Amino acid sequence: MDETLQSATTPQRPLGLLAGSGRFPIAFAQAARRQGQRVFCIGIEGMASDELAEHCDEFVWSRLARLGRGIRLFRRAGVRKIVMAGKIEKTVLVRPYLFWRVLPDWRTVHMWLSYATRDKKDDTLLLAVIREFERDQLSFDSALNYCSELLVKHGFLTRRKPSPAHWKDINFGWELAKEMGRLDVGQSVMVKDTAVLAVEAIEGTDECIRRAGELCRKGAFTVVKVAKPQQDMRFDVPTIGMQTIHTMHEAGAKVLAIESEKTIVLDREDVLRLADQYGITIVAINAQEMELRISA
Repeated sequence: MDETLQSATTPQRPLGLLAGSGRFPIAFAQAARRQGQRVFCIGIEGMASDELAEHCDEFVWSRLARLGRGIRLFRRAGVRKIVMAGKIEKTVLVRPYLFWRVLPDWRTVHMWLSYATRDKKDDTLLLAVIREFERDQLSFDSALNYCSELLVKHGFLTRRKPSPAHWKDINFGWELAKEMGRLDVGQSVMVKDTAVLAVEAIEGTDECIRRAGELCRKGAFTVVKVAKPQQDMRFDVPTIGMQTIHTMHEAGAKVLAIESEKTIVLDREDVLRLADQYGITIVAINAQEMELRISA
C-alpha cells in the first residue's frame, strides 16, 4: 500500500497525559487538542483537577502508586507516547505508614527496588517512573513540544523593574538557586539584602514563599526561580501562575526573577495584570546575562 495512503487511513494514536496538580495539565491538553491530537489522560487521585476531564478525549483516575494500572490503561488505549504535566506532591513520601497509605502495586514496587533505591530526589524518582514505563515500550516526551508558547521570553514582564538593590539580590540568589538545582534539592530561593530567607525543598515554591514571609516581617524580599543546570524538559520544568503571584503578595515578596526560555508562565496575561496590580516586579533573565552580571 502507498505510504501516504496508509498514513491517511491509519487511526492516529492518542497522546498520553500523566497529570498531577495545577493548571499546566489543562493548558497542555488544550494546546495538544488544538493541534489535532487526541488526549488520553490519567489523573493522579488527590492531585489532578476535576476540570481536566473536560479538556481530554478520555480521562480516568488512578492512585499515585499504581504504575501497573497506568501502564495497562495507556497500552489498552493505544498510547505509545506520554507526557508528564503538573506537580506530584512528594510530601506523601515522608508521612507515617507510607506503604499502607499508598498500597503500591507490583510494578511500583519493581520500579522502587530497581531504580529508586539510591535516593528520593525528584530526578531520581521521575526517571525511575520513565524507565519502568519504557519496559512496556511507552516513551515520554516533553509537554513543551506541544505548547512551547508557554515558555517565557527574555525581558522585563511588568511595568516595574528591579531596583539596584533588587538586582544585587537577584545576582546573589541566582547562583544559590542554580546550585540547589544542581543538587536536585529545589528550584527557588528567597533573598532579602543578600541574606537567604528560605530554600525550596520538598514543600514546593508556594510554601517556601510563605515561610520566607513569616521570617521576613518587613517584606519586600526577592524570589529567584530557575531551571536545574541538568534540567530534563520532560518533567519538573519551573512553572509560575496566578497562585504564585497571590502567594507572593500575601507573604510580602516584591520581585520575582525567573529563567527565560526555561520557565512556564500559565495564564500569562492574567499573571502580569495581577503582578502590576500588586506592585510586584517580574523579570525573565538567562544564564549568559547572569554570568555577565555576576562577574561584573
